[in-house]
Amino acid sequence: MKIGSWNVNSVRQRLPNLLTYLESAKPDVLCLQELKCQDEQFPVMEIKAAGYEALVVGQKSYNGVAVLSKAPARMVLNTLGDDQARYLEVDVSGIRVINIYAPNGNPLGTEKFTYKLDWLARLEARLRALLLDEVPFLICGDFNIIPEALDAHNPAAWAGDALFQPESRALYRRFLNLGLTDAFRMFETGGEHYTFWDYQAAAWAKNDGVRIDHFLLSPQLADKCDACAIDKDERGRENPSDHVPIYISLG
Repeated sequence: MKIGSWNVNSVRQRLPNLLTYLESAKPDVLCLQELKCQDEQFPVMEIKAAGYEALVVGQKSYNGVAVLSKAPARMVLNTLGDDQARYLEVDVSGIRVINIYAPNGNPLGTEKFTYKLDWLARLEARLRALLLDEVPFLICGDFNIIPEALDAHNPAAWAGDALFQPESRALYRRFLNLGLTDAFRMFETGGEHYTFWDYQAAAWAKNDGVRIDHFLLSPQLADKCDACAIDKDERGRENPSDHVPIYISLG
């Protein structure tokens, strides 16, 4: 079973790239973030024509998450207790799939950073509950966290950014300390592997990126994971998102 995650940075602007990716990569499930559209604006018919059903939590101009699935999927939860479209939890093929678009948190010293930390703490509480219930689950999406220095081409440039603050990174470690596994690090322990490159300062050409899109697996699914990779080439397409897809394979 192949499950992907992609911050598309506006699903309507990126629809041709998305449809091309569905045709070439053929994921069984694809989690999308930063839709930037309301539910009724989501391109349901085009996605259906590509062979996928869509569960969508949209928001006007901002945020938004969706799960595309070839198999029937059932929505379980679509919020962590606020009015921002950042969380979608579904059951599909016997697996609980959690799709997140975590808050950015910038600028530091504002309520935006406090909101980021509070939201991640609520996410941790939800994950704890699923682990206690022994639900096999994965959580994927744009975490807006650079876990370690090797996850940034130029770590010093991110020293004053919410994505690389000690508090943000500590929350990511708390997820791992619950017993979750960073799927990408199961297969690749080195640096220079990124999922985001800014549109500015020729970041893509310089490979000046960061790894902020992740898959975390519960113990049941970590045992079944036989691949995790980043589809870096998507960043080189015409009119690309500033993020690229990452996917896992479950045997």
